[in-house]
Amino acid sequence: MGDNGQLKKDTIRGLFWTFADFFSSRGIGFIIQLLLARLLLPVHFGLMGMILIVIAVSQTIVDSGMQNALIREKDSTQEDYSTVFYFNLVISFLLYSVIFGIAPYVSLFYDEPILTALLRVLGIIVIINAFSIVQRTILTKNIDFKTQTIINIISTFFSGIISIGLAFYGFGVWSLVIQNVVGQLLQSILLTVHNRWLPSLIFSVASFKRLFGFGWKLLISSLIDTSYQNFYNVIIGRTYSTIPLGYYTQALMLRDVASKSITSAVQKVTYPVLSKMQENEEQLKRGYRTLIKSSVFITFPVMIGLSAISGTLIPLLFGEKWAGTVPFFQILCLAGMLYPLQSINLNILQVKGRSDLFLKLEIIKKTFGISLITITIVLKLGMFVLVWTLVISAVISYFINSYYSGKLLNYSTKQQIKDITKTMISTLIMGISVIMLGSQLDMLNNLFSLILQIMLGFSVFVGMSLILKSNELNYFIKTLKTLLNKKVKNQTEIEKVSNNQ
Repeated sequence: MGDNGQLKKDTIRGLFWTFADFFSSRGIGFIIQLLLARLLLPVHFGLMGMILIVIAVSQTIVDSGMQNALIREKDSTQEDYSTVFYFNLVISFLLYSVIFGIAPYVSLFYDEPILTALLRVLGIIVIINAFSIVQRTILTKNIDFKTQTIINIISTFFSGIISIGLAFYGFGVWSLVIQNVVGQLLQSILLTVHNRWLPSLIFSVASFKRLFGFGWKLLISSLIDTSYQNFYNVIIGRTYSTIPLGYYTQALMLRDVASKSITSAVQKVTYPVLSKMQENEEQLKRGYRTLIKSSVFITFPVMIGLSAISGTLIPLLFGEKWAGTVPFFQILCLAGMLYPLQSINLNILQVKGRSDLFLKLEIIKKTFGISLITITIVLKLGMFVLVWTLVISAVISYFINSYYSGKLLNYSTKQQIKDITKTMISTLIMGISVIMLGSQLDMLNNLFSLILQIMLGFSVFVGMSLILKSNELNYFIKTLKTLLNKKVKNQTEIEKVSNNQ
């Protein structure tokens, strides 16, 4: 099999197991969150939302862009891996010391005394995660997402069971904290046991300089993005109250089950695969176009569909006490449509080694975003206008990302939009149809109404894709057939072996 055939095989296998992770561990995680939402109150999720920015920023600093630097390297050595491991570990202990020290001030900032203890316990995951970054990197570099999927399923399930038990017995927000700590601990243990990689007693200054030379710009970019994304939690929690932040946090979680999971799946698989294509411009461009069109074909209908049915879906799943989540969720879904597109465009910059440009674009985009936030706060336009700035920022970010990545591959924003126009039309008609149907079903049972809306949305989208002769529909049908045929073939071989014994 040639290099192209092997890359295609690796990509399909990687995407299969990453999406299997989405439908299994993420699915399990969603069910657990659903049960926790039934047992807990919006205020509990709001308290978690207040401290997530500290943890998210700390995790980003611990990684320092080194993971992507290792993945991009064609021939990483034991010396490289060991150097990154020790760096991650030292930084994680230093950061936890900072977290422990600032916890009372975070509590004072929000006027929530319980945050001191919550942050000090939750902060432990920064150290735990540092032990497994290299192990996860090795699996990703080898495009082994099957192992990562299995580990995620196990850790999600057991940490979820523990958190549900704690919530049932009245532990409140602590059930969410323990869920995160136990989940991260199980992941680290399982990754270490499976990978059986151990660091050597060496720290190479040369390796560190080379890897950090690429990674530091990604670190700054990630810090800007992570801080910006979590800044909304800070503003809502500080300016309004814990309950609206709980609604926003739950809406974000529900949106991310679809949007960020798809983005993560595409990004995790495509970065190592595209990195192997980096010296073949034509092959890289073809792969890039296919990813753009395929990702949009999934994300657009899912996001618009969820937004259209959210008025029925959220009260049905989480209960009427979470009805305040609906308007947040509808707005966030519109922003979430564009995340996979942004992710793929940014991947190209990393593949091309343009971490300098990556950083430059993050600064430009977040300057726009912060300007919008500032205007909203100064003019006191309200909480929902604040959340709408996420949509505006997402649109601006897409055009900026696609312009620069397009220049690197001679694939302009105009060409990208042309490639996804059919999917956009199908999605728009689907969304309008579902909303119109929903407005006529107020008197029906919520579950029956939801089923009808989903069936109509699916039928309209597939029907429009057929009418417009969408190549992406054919691509997904062929890919599905390939995976099913492979499964049938493997089952047949197993049966033959069993019969011969």
